Amino acid sequence: MTRFISFIGKNKGMAGSFLAMIALLMPSLAMADDLNSGDTAWMLTATALVLFMTIPGLSLFYAGMVRSKNVLSVMMQCFAITCMVSVMWALFVYSMAFDTTGMEAGVTNMNSFVGSLGNMFLQNLTLDSMTAAIPESVFMTFQMTFAIITPALIVGAFAERMKFSAMMIFMAAWLVLVYAPICHMVWSGDGALLWDWGVLDFAGGTVVHINAGIAGLVACLMLGKRKGYPQTAMMPHNLNFTVVGAAMLWVGWFGFNAGSAVGANATAGMAMAVTQIATATAALAWMFSEWLTHGKPSVLGIATGAVAGLVAITPASGTAGPMGAILIGAAAGAGCFIASTRIKRALGYDDSLDVFGVHAIGGIIGAILTGLCADASMGGAGLAEGISIGTQLVIQFKGVMFTIIYTGILSFIILKVVDIIIGLRVTEEEETEGLDVAQHDERGYNL
Repeated sequence: MTRFISFIGKNKGMAGSFLAMIALLMPSLAMADDLNSGDTAWMLTATALVLFMTIPGLSLFYAGMVRSKNVLSVMMQCFAITCMVSVMWALFVYSMAFDTTGMEAGVTNMNSFVGSLGNMFLQNLTLDSMTAAIPESVFMTFQMTFAIITPALIVGAFAERMKFSAMMIFMAAWLVLVYAPICHMVWSGDGALLWDWGVLDFAGGTVVHINAGIAGLVACLMLGKRKGYPQTAMMPHNLNFTVVGAAMLWVGWFGFNAGSAVGANATAGMAMAVTQIATATAALAWMFSEWLTHGKPSVLGIATGAVAGLVAITPASGTAGPMGAILIGAAAGAGCFIASTRIKRALGYDDSLDVFGVHAIGGIIGAILTGLCADASMGGAGLAEGISIGTQLVIQFKGVMFTIIYTGILSFIILKVVDIIIGLRVTEEEETEGLDVAQHDERGYNL
């Protein structure tokens, strides 16, 4: 130290330059102090995992379940949605979802329902801007991947019969008018409607799954049944694709749920654990339900059951404990099996790939049971002070009903407008030929 002080004394010019350099570096050093590199590394990984869920996971999962003449159409829809939502999110939808300018807790105004456009074109996003202990750019992209997969899920409900042009217009409008407001109301913090109600939704039971499932039901009802349904058998053309896609969804879902902790911490660890437990339980519950009902367990059944478990644990993944995860998984596996088989058959609607039966019903089961399983007596993280299980269950039910009503009405209006403008459905000839050729002039298989 003495030699260093002596050196500075003899080289005052150099010392001045050295101190000036330190001063210039101070903002960067301050940012380094605020930024948690471990949290950032995990969130970069989680973001990639969630994108992996849509392309290729969901694309393959859906592609295997349609007929061979429509395999490319669902892949194209998932891919195009990924591209369109990414651009729209950057331009203004991220701002609508998460810009909280002017919000005050307990004050009902427009910002209780949707964010402002104060961060339009990501004008406030810089190298130095932070969310929690990670760069805001990482948080923004992580949330973008949620916005990508939610409308992509809806595709399965109207697979094999919607015009590609109508699908693009519907998804763009739905992202703005349905997804962004629900996302804002649930996740943006004090002053947002469902947040202030106390609704617990850690990773997207309402925002993603009920939202997509209800929109899917409305869409399949408005488009009507596929030609020949249910008299003509419409078997999945490639269950290999479906199982691989389901496996990719399972792996990617750790980014979905554990990533929603926005850090590499104990909450992320527990979210990962309960996600695995609930998913495995739901897959077994569906398998055994099908085995008892039809005499044989199917590959499609166990794969779909796993997705039902992933859906149901999503809202509870940050608050439920391991035994709560088993309860949620068992309820989702059996409940979604009944919804996708008996209830669907009884009501006669043509939800092509069971978006409503798996995502809406699984999301509802998970969202309601979150109110129970979050309590410390159930091994959960504990409810807010002064909130009983009964009170939280009522809050969860309110959140579910609000999402169903809001999404159902807005989805109907958007689809109706699109139908009036350009029409929703392909012609009978195009449907018979298959959407791969009719809409894209390509074939998935050259025979």
